[in-house]
Amino acid sequence: MARILIVDDSRTSRRMLRQVLTDAGYEIVGEAANGEEGVLMYRELKPDAVTMDITMPVMNGLEALICIKKEDDNAKVIMVTAAGQKEKMVTAIKEGADDFIAKPFEPEQVVDSLNYVLSKKL
Repeated sequence: MARILIVDDSRTSRRMLRQVLTDAGYEIVGEAANGEEGVLMYRELKPDAVTMDITMPVMNGLEALICIKKEDDNAKVIMVTAAGQKEKMVTAIKEGADDFIAKPFEPEQVVDSLNYVLSKKL
């Protein structure tokens, strides 16, 4: 099954995503608490996909997305954002995000988004 990296500054969000994705059969290869950690872990772990929160300390999700896409244009990144951040979502899509999920999310949304992104051809 696909290997997933979770990047979110909220421990609760990371735990919820881990549970949803593990239950769906995905392997969680790492968790990062900010964008900078996420970029470093992406380089090291080379996951099949990343769930990336937008609003985080140190380096936000948009900056991390840009760094990851610069290094690996084929990276599969799903942005996770609080409702009401439409402008940031538009920017994320322009920068190469493959999909996005709004918090609070339903487990099916997360799994459907991941299945969709992973099924896209390079």
